[in-house]
Amino acid sequence: MRPARVTLWLTAAIHLIMCSVGAAAADPHLILERTIPLENLRGRIDHMAIDRVGGRLFVAELGNDSVDVVDLQTGKVHERINGLKDPQGVAYLANQDVIIVANGGDGSVRFLRAGDLSSLGTTALGSDAVRIDPSSGHVVVGYGNGGLAVLDPVTRSKLEDIGLAGHPESFQFDPKTGRVFANVPDAGQIAIIDLKSRKQVATWKTPGLAANFPMALDSAAGRLAVVFRRPAKLALLDVATGAVTASLESCGDADDVFFDGKRGRIYVSCGDGSIDIVQRSPKGLGLIERMATSSGARTSLFVPELDRLFVAVRAGWLGSKAAVLVFRPSP
Repeated sequence: MRPARVTLWLTAAIHLIMCSVGAAAADPHLILERTIPLENLRGRIDHMAIDRVGGRLFVAELGNDSVDVVDLQTGKVHERINGLKDPQGVAYLANQDVIIVANGGDGSVRFLRAGDLSSLGTTALGSDAVRIDPSSGHVVVGYGNGGLAVLDPVTRSKLEDIGLAGHPESFQFDPKTGRVFANVPDAGQIAIIDLKSRKQVATWKTPGLAANFPMALDSAAGRLAVVFRRPAKLALLDVATGAVTASLESCGDADDVFFDGKRGRIYVSCGDGSIDIVQRSPKGLGLIERMATSSGARTSLFVPELDRLFVAVRAGWLGSKAAVLVFRPSP
């Protein structure tokens, strides 16, 4: 093992021990309900998507060139989609029972019938994140050096390109205003796109904060949560003005963030091996717990309808296996 890797492993181990000691002092706010093993899996895990009705979780396994289909009732991998090229984004189109996989390796967006995993077609883009526009049902994909592509999910053809100043990371739809908020870290901005005109209509800058990757939207409260990596900080922005209304230091290497409206919380999952559980109040933001997970477990998915937080854990250096951790918020 190389000296640099030994140092990194020891740092992660010390972090996990300290987090565990701190968590033991009080009742956990996230209870580990189940661990779902992902067998014979190597490399990094990226985004996840959910089929709530069918009880299926789709896990994009970038380092393994595969997507696992997890049966949430049995807690086991039901099927694996192989032969992909660095799958990064995954989405599920419920009204058509279709899985959509965005591949960073060959730039393809692949459409598969969820019932038998047969191919429905491919669109070439150079893609990453993928979302479903809740108002139109169109597939929107962040791709290339700076753009959002709007795809027809039936014909799988590209309807339109929305140009951006850099590659978009996380982006969120606001059904109340018909806008899209997109993190564009290479350009040091948050882009606001009008869906009707298909154009960027505003640019928000956050001086002193860089590497804005994960994002979540609370449309009802008019707040946008953005987590930065340099420095590691969670910020709340007013969706009308872009002004930062509250901020808090966060765990490191953040990759996903979610609002828990039921409890007034925010969950941030980080590659340093922890989840930040943040409480919102009229006074601002407060860290109520930093829970240990596993080094590199930066990807997560909170599903309010199921009241569960899913965290993807990659295989470890010392032989630990990849898995999905299923947490139940408490109380």
